[in-house]
Amino acid sequence: MASKKIRVLIAKPGLDGHDRGVKVLAQGLRDAGMEVIYLGLRLTPEQIAQAVLQEDTDVVGLSSLSGAHMSLFPKTIKIIKEISSKHYLFICGGIIPQKDIPKLKEFGMAAVFGPGTAIAEISKFIQASVVEAR
Repeated sequence: MASKKIRVLIAKPGLDGHDRGVKVLAQGLRDAGMEVIYLGLRLTPEQIAQAVLQEDTDVVGLSSLSGAHMSLFPKTIKIIKEISSKHYLFICGGIIPQKDIPKLKEFGMAAVFGPGTAIAEISKFIQASVVEAR
């Protein structure tokens, strides 16, 4: 029996209108054998949380280039944890200053990937983390 595919939900909370990089990531993760749900742009943390529940994902990936990551990412994680007892792997990417990374990890972000990170590196991190959690 084949193992269950890893399900990754990717979203861009807030007013950020740039999604070329996240679309490339979504395709790369699909090519690596994962099921990817890309929700699109300009979502609220509540919309993302509801989609995470509906899609029964393993991974929640958030992207921001707008500088709102310190408010939107923690809020999204908090809402998801309030409405579900399932363990999710939270990852994020975008323009994230180094000084913000420790705080994001305190909120529950497992990894922060900056611009130029190889898709293979992100894929390997997801695969290793989800296999370990299962």
